Amino acid sequence: MDNTDNIFDVLVIGSGASGLNLALEMADFARVAVITKSSLHESNTYYAQGGVAAVLDEHDSVRSHIADTIDAGAGLCDEDVVRFVVESGRGAIEKLTGYGVEFTREGDQLHLTREGGHSHRRVVHAADATGKAIEITLEERVRANPNITIFENHNAVDLYCEVDKKTGSKRVSGIYALNTDIDKVISFAAPFVVLATGGVSKVYLYTSNPDVATGDGIAMAWRAGCRVANMEFTQFHPTCLYHPKAKSFLISEAVRGEGGILTLPGGERFMHKFDDREELAPRDIVARAIDYEMKRHGFDFVYIDISHRGADFIQEHFPTIYAKCLGFGFDMTKEPLPVVPAAHYTCGGVMVDRRGHTDIEGLYAIGEVTYTGLHGANRMASNSLLECLVYSSAAASDIKNHLDDIGKPSLPPPWDESRVTDSDEEIVISHNWDELRHFMWDYVGIVRTDKRLARAKTRIDMLQSEAQDYYGNFRISGDLLELRNMAVCADLIVRSAQMRKESRGLHYTRDHPKDNPETKLGPTVLVPDNFPGSKKTRET
Repeated sequence: MDNTDNIFDVLVIGSGASGLNLALEMADFARVAVITKSSLHESNTYYAQGGVAAVLDEHDSVRSHIADTIDAGAGLCDEDVVRFVVESGRGAIEKLTGYGVEFTREGDQLHLTREGGHSHRRVVHAADATGKAIEITLEERVRANPNITIFENHNAVDLYCEVDKKTGSKRVSGIYALNTDIDKVISFAAPFVVLATGGVSKVYLYTSNPDVATGDGIAMAWRAGCRVANMEFTQFHPTCLYHPKAKSFLISEAVRGEGGILTLPGGERFMHKFDDREELAPRDIVARAIDYEMKRHGFDFVYIDISHRGADFIQEHFPTIYAKCLGFGFDMTKEPLPVVPAAHYTCGGVMVDRRGHTDIEGLYAIGEVTYTGLHGANRMASNSLLECLVYSSAAASDIKNHLDDIGKPSLPPPWDESRVTDSDEEIVISHNWDELRHFMWDYVGIVRTDKRLARAKTRIDMLQSEAQDYYGNFRISGDLLELRNMAVCADLIVRSAQMRKESRGLHYTRDHPKDNPETKLGPTVLVPDNFPGSKKTRET
């Protein structure tokens, strides 16, 4: 392909629900490129089991969904944003059904399930593989659209921005990406770039996320000068299957929503000691309860048991989970499943407005890569896919309104490899990758202390220095890019956690075990030195 073919109207980096939905909404108006570092479907969306939250039942209400979301967010949600997203729920479901997503139905009506934190049944789902149904449907439409060009196996390296010499304003005009099929960095140009790269749960040793969730978009936006917020709030899914070969396979929130109970290995229930809602408490409460009981007793896992609902019910409602567990030797229709918590969702990220716009002109961010104000200190189950759809549509609408305002930019300068060499110490990258994920799990996990955070910060500073040294002296690889990005995000997580001197939502610290009523509730905002709004702005 000639390099001039890499000039588009819109570059979408990432291929989950938010990125693909935006690409489809833009395709009738612009030439769109979708750039993804693996196969098109490999994203958190594909592995999402639960569903999409929306007010569809006559006994439910928008007010109730808003109240549940704010309650789960522990006082840190932006109420206006919550209302905006919740009120858009019905439209999001109609869009997906219009695309052809086949949700589970009960007669003529969509079947609604209930998950932790929800006071009503409002989760639309496709059995227990909702994300897969959405992702595959969107992928088929994207591949069939002649105005969308797909670049698989292209790992984004960095954003390319230009600064107006007169006004000092910064505008994105392209990116560099490593084509991992040929190990060559190539450039792309567009007046509008959209980050849809997902979260950074891979920074932890145990995670439910696929290998691609390494915080690339957050790190790139930070290096370019964007603010990030609420990075201390990582959601740990309470129930991942405990098996050496399961690779953190999720036991869906809906299993508890449909009557699954949590027990100790001896059969004793324990959630009643932590919350009146028991198994239906929000994820942060359930994850901490499991973590506490495991550490108190020295257990490697606890159990979740839904066998009392009967084989027919389980196989109808959870066919994917049933089959997967059976493959690992567990029959959930007859016995409980061993489970442990694992890093699952990044509630913070790149700060955006209601249009998905970041601090840099032309740069948008949508989905898990962002901080919108919806989730606050804890994400309520199945609100994330809803946020993906609502904000990708909002960003697409805004881009459409400005397509004629900006001409197409030139390609960024060629990537310079004249002063680098091939690395002969790939083992160092592998070792640093493992070290980072281990100490983040040990020191910055479900329960934190000031001393643990300080120890993590010392190690992160060293790893960032080593990663940057490698980046500057050797030819880049996919592993190096991900290590560099994870080290940046780990630093942002720890710095944010150190700033919040209280326990709230997903952030629990033994040194400050209560919420602080004297603290002005608001997001934890980190501001880079190259933030375009100030010459030298520090953390706030």
